[in-house]
Amino acid sequence: MIRKEFIVAENQRGLLVKDGRLLQMLDPGRHTFWDWDNRLSAEIVTAQGVFNSPWAAIIEKLHPAMAAEYFMVVRPGEGQAAVVWLDGRASLIVRPGQAVHVWKVLNDVRVETFDVLAEPRLGKAQLVAFEKADTVTGGTVAAIAIVSVAEAQAGLVFFDGELIETLKPGRYGYWQIGRKVTARTLDTRPLPLEVTAQEILTRDRISIRVTLTSFVQVADVEKAALATPDYQAHIYKLVQFAVREAVGGRTLDEVLNDRETVDAQIVGHVRRELGDIGVVVTELGVKDVILPGEMRELINKVIEAEKLAQANLIRRREETAATRSLLNTAKLMEDNPTLLRLKELESLERVTEKIGRIDVHASSGEGLNAVLDRLVHLKPRD
Repeated sequence: MIRKEFIVAENQRGLLVKDGRLLQMLDPGRHTFWDWDNRLSAEIVTAQGVFNSPWAAIIEKLHPAMAAEYFMVVRPGEGQAAVVWLDGRASLIVRPGQAVHVWKVLNDVRVETFDVLAEPRLGKAQLVAFEKADTVTGGTVAAIAIVSVAEAQAGLVFFDGELIETLKPGRYGYWQIGRKVTARTLDTRPLPLEVTAQEILTRDRISIRVTLTSFVQVADVEKAALATPDYQAHIYKLVQFAVREAVGGRTLDEVLNDRETVDAQIVGHVRRELGDIGVVVTELGVKDVILPGEMRELINKVIEAEKLAQANLIRRREETAATRSLLNTAKLMEDNPTLLRLKELESLERVTEKIGRIDVHASSGEGLNAVLDRLVHLKPRD
């Protein structure tokens, strides 16, 4: 004869088993049994949260009264999801085809069931409450898909590859049960698209590198997302083709001297080939034209020669103008003795500025008049 004693704590329950058959559930306290043949055993389990034990399904089927007293069975149907609330907090999400046994002896348990097929989108309050809940293992993906759309963006939600709706900036949640939820966001602001330098051969067989800058903007979000896998890469290729066509049909001088026409041709080609994919090219133009080193030196020499020729031409024009002015002045002085005398006095003034001292002798009887009349003569006197 064996006397067995089992102690069950407040947060525990005991499963009294004899020969592999459940006899009763042991509540907290000290339990004493006489085991004549040493056939009794007790399995002590924590009575909080999910009852993860093979005994859970056995109790549900063979001891329904015991199951109803100690735990709640959560088994959502097809197209449904169950949220288990413990003490007012969403703690667990159960998928269709799963069965969960939740202890209710120490927690306030509440189960909320949702039709995920009819209402796939969660409300704001539901998203906040459910996003931190655990999901019963067995699913390959999370039970809830969260889609975040930033400011100045638009979001697209797809169920199994099918476009469902377009979203404004915000945070959204969708039941990902029985479907795969994917999302894509697009920026609706004008975005710069830099086309890096590429080597192009001009019509006069000169290799140059051209860099372009463009701005693209999404006008129709759904078209932009569905028309091409990547609209920016698509426009990038179109710009490359357009610049080759525009530059390859011109000489180097035409490319350098008529940038506006080149830009207009590139823009026209891109917009024509782009079509209606929900994206517009707001601006597009050539940013840089990079020449080979030897070509830059040659062009610099040509520019230097042109500038030197222009400088010589200007200098000759100025010399001609100065000579013509002197000729006109001489004609005026020839016809006007007074003007000639004023010019002589002006010349005398410039000469005397460089003379430190002038001695005048009056023995000849002329005095200062000898200086004024004989020192400077612009024209022989009669």
